[in-house]
Amino acid sequence: MATQAEAAPRTSARVRVQKFGTFLSGMIMPNIGAFIAWGIITALFIEKGFTPVGVLGGFGENAAGEPNVGLVGPMITYLLPLLIGYTGGRMVHGLRGGVVGAAATMGVIVGTDIPMFIGAMIMGPLTALIMKKLDGLWAGKIKPGFEMLVDNFSAGIVAAAMAIFGLLAVGPLVTAFSNAAGAVVDFLVTNGLLPFTSILIEPAKVLFLNNAINHGILTPLATEQSLENGKSILFLLEANPGPGFGILLAYMLFGRGIAKASAPGAALIHFVGGIHEIYFPYVLMKPIMILAAIGGGMAGILTLVITGAGLRSPAAPGSIIAVYAATASDSYIGVTLSVLLATAVSFLIGSVILKTTRNPADDDGSLSNATARMEGLKGRKSSVSGLIGAKGEAPAGPIRNVVFACDAGMGSSAMGASVLRNKFKAAGLTDVTVTNSSIANLTDSYDLVVTHQDLTERARPLTAAATHVSVDNFMNSPRYDEIVDLARSQREGDGTPAPDSGAPDISEQAQPAGGEVLAERSVVLQGSATNQADAINEAGQLLVDRGAVDPSYIAAMHEREQSVPTYMGNFLAIPHGTNAAKEYIKRSAVSIVRYPEGIDWNGKQVKFVVGVAGVNNEHLSILSAIARVFSDKEQVARLDRAETVDEVLGLFGKVNA
Repeated sequence: MATQAEAAPRTSARVRVQKFGTFLSGMIMPNIGAFIAWGIITALFIEKGFTPVGVLGGFGENAAGEPNVGLVGPMITYLLPLLIGYTGGRMVHGLRGGVVGAAATMGVIVGTDIPMFIGAMIMGPLTALIMKKLDGLWAGKIKPGFEMLVDNFSAGIVAAAMAIFGLLAVGPLVTAFSNAAGAVVDFLVTNGLLPFTSILIEPAKVLFLNNAINHGILTPLATEQSLENGKSILFLLEANPGPGFGILLAYMLFGRGIAKASAPGAALIHFVGGIHEIYFPYVLMKPIMILAAIGGGMAGILTLVITGAGLRSPAAPGSIIAVYAATASDSYIGVTLSVLLATAVSFLIGSVILKTTRNPADDDGSLSNATARMEGLKGRKSSVSGLIGAKGEAPAGPIRNVVFACDAGMGSSAMGASVLRNKFKAAGLTDVTVTNSSIANLTDSYDLVVTHQDLTERARPLTAAATHVSVDNFMNSPRYDEIVDLARSQREGDGTPAPDSGAPDISEQAQPAGGEVLAERSVVLQGSATNQADAINEAGQLLVDRGAVDPSYIAAMHEREQSVPTYMGNFLAIPHGTNAAKEYIKRSAVSIVRYPEGIDWNGKQVKFVVGVAGVNNEHLSILSAIARVFSDKEQVARLDRAETVDEVLGLFGKVNA
């Protein structure tokens, strides 16, 4: 939707902190798999592991009497910091930045005797930034033929200098910081103060600083502790799913409207899927619920302190499955109690809040508003916010511009657009524009996007500002009536009268020159095919026989079917070629084949197969007419009973006039 240009607002302190935290966590999160690999090897093969193996765990001696190096030590000393340094460098200056960042990280690695994660998080991006600035100084000024010489030697010189700098300066500073941070953690644990960190951690999670805290700060410190003690409580300070799970349970029992109805699904995603942001809107819609999260977090941490439990490696994502997979062998009881008590306390506090603070604002709209606020705090579209609520979030403004998107943008999307366009017209909402497009051509300029459920995730990144509706049936999806009702209610809500209906029927508009799109010889009342593939061939061959397409177009029709099925509902399928197959189309044409006994179409019964080939938008009028016929059950019944081709052609009006 169009927006007016405005002066760029000043970035708030929260946003700056959030961006910095995202940058820190961005160096850790892509490498979590390597952390988990190290955790698995450690749990299995160290001397106190489940299956001790000296050559892998790094204890004992080999046959020659030499100490076993194993995998555990080298992985945490060299592999993990180098991965972090490379990732941080690449974030700043691409592959070139990653290479110099990793090389410079070696300086801090060999200059200390502790895992140098924090040092890697400094040296990787810092070295890449220096390299980026230097590259900018001589960009476009190097004589042809000398580019490789300058690039390679400049990178080598920068990496060598920064490795030395890391060894002599950064390494000692980071060691001092790590020791101080470790002393602070020990002080908090010794004095029973660690649970109070929830007062900071839980609100920070809702403000989307969770990854910054967990992976940017706690994970490096926790990994050092885990190397020394075999486990660390710090891995579970932020990742414990109990506080959020308890809040969602409270909404399941004492919530209202969509919040209550959607809480079970959100709880499953949160607890098992490990995506904690799913519960943030439930806190934002009633901010006092943060007390439940803080209380649950404190209970969970206190339990860990009392039982001495911890994890061997990061639990990412924060799923209960990931938590147990990373739990130290002596900590299963403590970790279980931590999750259970965190859940119980947050549930009790949340239940009391919900039962004692009911007000008219606790309606269905408040969750949608909270979800929008959450995405505003996050700074981008949430990957899970569309899962909250039975119907998803409502558009921020009136629905004026709707697009149907499919793979090619010419068949199923055009058909669906015709159906919804007619529904808007019948409702008197003629100011709503309904178009169709291929997903590849989508722009972020629509109020609402309709796609087949198999294509929605492809469309979301291209149209993040729009509301997305997924359907599995383009002809008679119940979501169409919901869209029309929503558009009408928005008009009534803001006092805008619905415009008078006066637009001409698309099927009666002037048709393109060049002959009939639907010809008598392209209609077959008794198809010979007995399966889906042969039916596509039969419909495609009718197009070939008319000289409308090259034979290669039929193969593209099969390719399109493998991508997204073209079943439309009401016994109709409209096979058509992929977007890349338009070069095989000579002119627009449509074929219709009827199968009275029906054909299995991916588990759906199809009696009418309509082959479509369209040049530009010439096929839209015929698709509109077909959509009008197949959206009317009485018309479908008449088509099913038709005994002559003329009867079939007559049902589609004046599309060939």
